[in-house]
Amino acid sequence: MAFGGTLWMLILYMIIFIHFLLFARGVYYHFTRTHIPPGITHGRKLLFYSFAMGYFLELGVFLEKLGICHRYFILRTVYDAIPTRKDSKLIRKDLVFDGVPVRVYWPKTSPAGNRRGIIFLHGGAGLIGSIQASEKVCCSFVHESDSVVVSVGFRLAPEHPYPVPVLDCLTATIHFLKNAKEYGVDPNCIAIVGESSGGTFAAAVCQELVTRRDLPRLQAQVLINPFLQTGDFDLPSYQQNQSVPPLFRKRTIKFGVRHLTGKDMNVDTVIKGAHVPPDLREKYRKWISADNIAEEFKARGYVPHAPALFSEELYEQVKRGGETMFAPLVAEDDIIRQLPETFIQTSEYDVLRDDGLLYKKRLEDNGVPVTYHHLSDACHATIAYLGWGPLEFPSSKKSLQDVVQFLKGLYK
Repeated sequence: MAFGGTLWMLILYMIIFIHFLLFARGVYYHFTRTHIPPGITHGRKLLFYSFAMGYFLELGVFLEKLGICHRYFILRTVYDAIPTRKDSKLIRKDLVFDGVPVRVYWPKTSPAGNRRGIIFLHGGAGLIGSIQASEKVCCSFVHESDSVVVSVGFRLAPEHPYPVPVLDCLTATIHFLKNAKEYGVDPNCIAIVGESSGGTFAAAVCQELVTRRDLPRLQAQVLINPFLQTGDFDLPSYQQNQSVPPLFRKRTIKFGVRHLTGKDMNVDTVIKGAHVPPDLREKYRKWISADNIAEEFKARGYVPHAPALFSEELYEQVKRGGETMFAPLVAEDDIIRQLPETFIQTSEYDVLRDDGLLYKKRLEDNGVPVTYHHLSDACHATIAYLGWGPLEFPSSKKSLQDVVQFLKGLYK
């Protein structure tokens, strides 16, 4: 008994010591490497969220090295544990669309006819996030837009790397388009809405469906802070916001590589552009270039850098990241010009800001109507904090309101 008690005490002390080291590392990292721009409203909240996210990621890395779980398991568990209240004004059902789990939300009020539909794809770099974690956002869309909302529970990397997550989104979207009337939805009044990597998937799904003549056409795509290209990680927004949480530049690319390959790797040379062959760099220059970014978005400083020497070995490791399903910005013009009316929202203090700006230009150059909104005081994923009460950002509601206003304008 005495030996057993001593052993448990040692284990307890070890756990406390490990947590202390992780906490100390988090404090050091966030005070030496994290930048909270003064232009962000409620920057202290962002610092708190950044510290918490970094802590759980570090704990996940530690457990991954011990062979207990992969590094994103802890963060997924934390997000799914965030409490949500049952909404008495909504009907909610968990269903399966051709093998893909979804959660469908309906307003309880009776409509005059079929409602508009929203397919919602959550963010999380294809590594974290879930139906449960995006519950509050989806409920807000139902209430504010009087729509039927389908939240898609696509599979996640690293267990299911690219292209599995986006193919799940495509499968669920096709099912909903074919069977919309069964859910009280007008099949010609369906928009696909994606946030962060969900925006990537939404853009990719739209591109995949433009040639399908056997399905109703998506009415619109709504891209909120989307990741859209892998050709240049040194654009102005990547430089300006490389140390702004929650999506640091290096973290963004590490997330992307893990989603793409299912593996972790050193991304320093990817940041410098060594993964892009010279011929592709030349081909995409007209689409992916700081020259296409308005000067107002370079005001916080931008220094052009020559890309690193091309590495054939690195290219072979990540070359699928240049596919249009992973990087929709590089789709050909004959696909781009067929896309539906588009809403794009960017945030000033987000490394992905310029992806949205570049896609806006591509769409407009090809005659696609674009509604653009920019959140000047926000960081990445601000809408994800919607419904968190005192922990919500002012820009969270603004993000929602901009999208809802666009959706309502479609169906007058």
